[in-house]
Amino acid sequence: MTDSQTTSEQPQPVHDSAALQSLPTPAELKQQLPCPDELQKQVEQHREAVRAILRGEDERLLVVVGPCSVHDEVAALEYGERLAELAATLQDRCLIVMRAYLEKPRTTVGWKGLLYDPERTGEGDLAQGLVRSRRLLLNLAQLGLPLATEALHPMAADYLSDLVSWTAVGARTTESQLHREMASQLPMPVGFKNGTDGSHGMALNAMRSAASSHYRLGTDLHGRPAMMQTPGNPDTHLVLRGGRGVTNYDQTSIATAQEELRESGLNPSLMVDCSHDNACKEHQRQTGIARELLHQRQAGNHRIVGIMLESFLVDGKQKDEGELTYGQSITDPCLGWDETAHLLMQMA
Repeated sequence: MTDSQTTSEQPQPVHDSAALQSLPTPAELKQQLPCPDELQKQVEQHREAVRAILRGEDERLLVVVGPCSVHDEVAALEYGERLAELAATLQDRCLIVMRAYLEKPRTTVGWKGLLYDPERTGEGDLAQGLVRSRRLLLNLAQLGLPLATEALHPMAADYLSDLVSWTAVGARTTESQLHREMASQLPMPVGFKNGTDGSHGMALNAMRSAASSHYRLGTDLHGRPAMMQTPGNPDTHLVLRGGRGVTNYDQTSIATAQEELRESGLNPSLMVDCSHDNACKEHQRQTGIARELLHQRQAGNHRIVGIMLESFLVDGKQKDEGELTYGQSITDPCLGWDETAHLLMQMA
């Protein structure tokens, strides 16, 4: 046998991605970690409360607050316990919803969140991540808290969305047809963030698209590929988060956005993200932005219906290496608990 023959008979490299893990179907995971009937009723009540605020039927301020992303379930639960107690105290003035973000969008590469890599090894473990993510949402919901998350992968929503009361579609994915179709099927209010350049157009287009029915490629609860027809989501809304070198929480920017919404035949109620580009990546600026928005509401703009804050037990952020500080973010920097509680008491 010649060298050329030996080489030609060797297996050729396969460039398709290989399946690394078998995962449970959504039905199997929900059977393993079921949502009790009473808890499902609570989730639907929370969704309806958010809808009422968006429609102007409830004058309370919607506050979506919590860690940038969850990396430590124990710390997230402790935060949830504190937040649930505060939420009960302020319930006449605010509807407080906890951020429980399990997927992390990346500009290039990096840790993708508890759902994908719960041990943060860089290897990924979706089988474990699905179980831990659903268990965490169940535990947080049982505290009486409405929960918020960012819908990043459409398939992940099939496993978790029954426990979520409010969902965000981020600036990087608002323009995506797949995410608009997904939002059209989700059973809770969905906030579309403005584009990374600060413009509103793609978010308004997304709202119109998600309000309509779509045929989409999806999977049923048993994991089989299926053609889906979405009902359309009537409870989409705009979330202003600033853009590259641009903030949009000031009175003029908000008035402009609301006028664009009206001209497009859309609900002028909007939320403002006090973090990200509105804070110019400086997390401590969130408090001043929140107070500015409260002043605008007090001046009569009650169509500013909600705010978003990034907050955890300990102020700031840390690198994900060595021994970690308990309760401190490993992604975006967050307000600490004491400052958060003080701010929310003032907002109410």
